[in-house]
Amino acid sequence: MIPWLDDLHPEFPPVDQALIEPDGLLCAGGNLSVATLVSAYQQGIFPWFSGEQPILWWSPNPRMVLTPDTLLISKSLRKLIRKQHNSGHFCLTVNRDFLSVIKACAETRKSSGGTWITSDMQSAYFDLHRAGFAHSIEVWSENNLAGGLYGIAIGHVFFGESMFSRQSNTSKLALVALLRSTLFELVDCQVHTSHLASLGAHLIERPNFLNKIGTLSRKPTRLLTTESLQ
Repeated sequence: MIPWLDDLHPEFPPVDQALIEPDGLLCAGGNLSVATLVSAYQQGIFPWFSGEQPILWWSPNPRMVLTPDTLLISKSLRKLIRKQHNSGHFCLTVNRDFLSVIKACAETRKSSGGTWITSDMQSAYFDLHRAGFAHSIEVWSENNLAGGLYGIAIGHVFFGESMFSRQSNTSKLALVALLRSTLFELVDCQVHTSHLASLGAHLIERPNFLNKIGTLSRKPTRLLTTESLQ
């Protein structure tokens, strides 16, 4: 049995109380306010649930992370990056259309069998965006949204939430630009996927992850802008 959080004043239990199976399930209930979500991320916790479920909070062990020095760029991705720089075929922006990015991520997940990016989650993360915590990177092709990602910036940590591609590798283009901006020393990828592993993301034990974000999230958050991606 996992703890049930108070709806108005949720207090998260220690993450070492998270279940082993399913990996990382910590508690349920609470709310999706800006204060609750920021507190969760600072403690290595994130929400993940489908529409018919209550709010579920997770802190898996181990944790998937990506850093600038572990970033791997394949030949095909390197070719795409050169195309972007040389021909201007793709244009990258920050926070130009946060809502369209999160909706595109939700549509991508829905088409593959289901999504946790419900309407309530979209509203909550838009509130985070307006509060200055959540950010999107958009990849444009001839003024059409071709790919992108969104996540939460706290200190020198970017807590990645989701990404999408409408053209091959465009989500990777956004992620590489994020890491090359030098604004973040760690990107939290949450759980293992082959897509992220191909970029150099790797698993670390939860105590190590908590130590890292404890240090990095206390550093001053530097502004993510379109110019910082250049």
